[in-house]
Amino acid sequence: MDINSTLSVSAAGMQAQSDRLRVVAENLANQDTTGSTPGADPYRRKTITFENVIDHETGVSKVRVKKVGKDMSDFEQRYDPANPAADKRGYVKTPNVNTMVEVVDSHEAQRSYEANLNTFQTTRSMITRTIDLLK
Repeated sequence: MDINSTLSVSAAGMQAQSDRLRVVAENLANQDTTGSTPGADPYRRKTITFENVIDHETGVSKVRVKKVGKDMSDFEQRYDPANPAADKRGYVKTPNVNTMVEVVDSHEAQRSYEANLNTFQTTRSMITRTIDLLK
């Protein structure tokens, strides 16, 4: 693998993890968002999946976002008859966002982003040293 391929793979990894962090942030920001009408569904947690693709220019395998989907797990219900989204029995559907899952996912994405950034910076440093040697 040449230097340009290394930079390309690292950049693709950083982009994918950046998208993952955006999805996690959106989930956390909406973890208390209920429906606006009685019995309406609340915010549904988003998920992100990745896929490997071959970059035909460089011939290397890269990662990219395949799909941002929705978590179809059941909603929790909370008794809150004063809430505008409460059904006839006084229950409100709450989002299927688990804070701990999102925090762990964000830490994993951050570490992966940092690993790709470190590879990118090391490669860039190697390029700079090579140019300095050629002077």
